Amino acid sequence: MTLIIRDAVPADAATIDRFVRELARYERLEHEVEATPADFAAALFAPDPKVFALICESDGQAVGFCVWFLTFSTFQGRHGIYVEDVFVDPAHRGRGIGGAIFRHLAARAVREGWGRMEWSVLDWNEPAISFYRSIGAEPIDGWHRERLTGEALRALAAAAQ
Repeated sequence: MTLIIRDAVPADAATIDRFVRELARYERLEHEVEATPADFAAALFAPDPKVFALICESDGQAVGFCVWFLTFSTFQGRHGIYVEDVFVDPAHRGRGIGGAIFRHLAARAVREGWGRMEWSVLDWNEPAISFYRSIGAEPIDGWHRERLTGEALRALAAAAQ
């Protein structure tokens, strides 16, 4: 198997959309997907993008993707990578593609002098958790992710008026 990991290009927007929907189905969150290929194109390929994507190809076929963005650690005083999504087509799992994606991102972080990589995983996703442990990732004990969205986001914003 020949694997190529490359930066996504505008022509990949529909592929990214397909992978996001497949990931959402796997995570039982398909009802939350609002994004369209046009949304991905606008976000990923804007003149000054804030989010980035990788496409993994095997023998010319897209078999996986990753979406990531920069974070900043005030404790380290350096940027880091937040891995928003990684997905490998089920027919191509077990071939080292996920590991190749994380190695690719780790190499970029080290090359750029960035301090860390972080991501979230659903607590029931044992295959992913096992994979993350195998590459040396550790859970961040004592922390909970929080989210503000929808009406709660709008209400808080209105309070700033």
